[in-house]
Amino acid sequence: MYDKNVSSLCLYIHIYMYVWPASVTKRHSLAAPPGPPAHVARAAVSGDSRAAAMSRKRQQQQLVDLLARSAKHFNKSEVECLVKLFDTLVAESSNRFAAVGFDRNMFRDTLHSAFGMTDDMIMDRVFRTFDRDNNSCISVVEWVEGLSVFLRGTLEERIKYCFEVYDLNGDGYISREEMFQMLKNSLLKQPSEEDPDEGIKDLVDIALKKMDYDHDGKLSFMDFEKAVRDENLLLEAFGPCLPDIKI
Repeated sequence: MYDKNVSSLCLYIHIYMYVWPASVTKRHSLAAPPGPPAHVARAAVSGDSRAAAMSRKRQQQQLVDLLARSAKHFNKSEVECLVKLFDTLVAESSNRFAAVGFDRNMFRDTLHSAFGMTDDMIMDRVFRTFDRDNNSCISVVEWVEGLSVFLRGTLEERIKYCFEVYDLNGDGYISREEMFQMLKNSLLKQPSEEDPDEGIKDLVDIALKKMDYDHDGKLSFMDFEKAVRDENLLLEAFGPCLPDIKI
């Protein structure tokens, strides 16, 4: 039985790490053979090792305390769960970034396994949105703070996040070409369509007519924000970049 007070996020992470067959962490249970007897292991631990372990524990606790303040939608126990998940996934990676965090492929695998995301373009944009320092690696801080918005962000935070995902070149606008590219990538092609691009161009025209308030042929953040506040369903107008689940 689970503690009735445990958060849905911690329970979800427990299932993701230890129950889901598709979870990349499931392989971890097959990795290590049993260690030596406990009394032998204790005897082998030197004073320096114990001091180093205590230092690491203090640093980990300081990190959790810091993230519990900066990732405002998570409580402390949820931050601890997310840090544990991050450390588990990183420990299993053989990638050169493993000592630092997630590279693009690790992050994409996690989005796919945990949240069912399949659109490569959108997952790449989500990676870039999480990667605040643009070093092509997601640190534990970027991971927890990014998930705070991704999973539980306010409408204002999610509007900003989705706009950043859709602004492919980072120039502060969602252009007609960017809309076309994202819609073409995310919509299913029908076999009977001779020229599906024409249908996508029509969708872009409809989106601009509804959302381009200053009529300059592209969407500024103000255009996008006003349109979404008027009609929340437009938040993911150009492709699914938020999880379907609520945890």
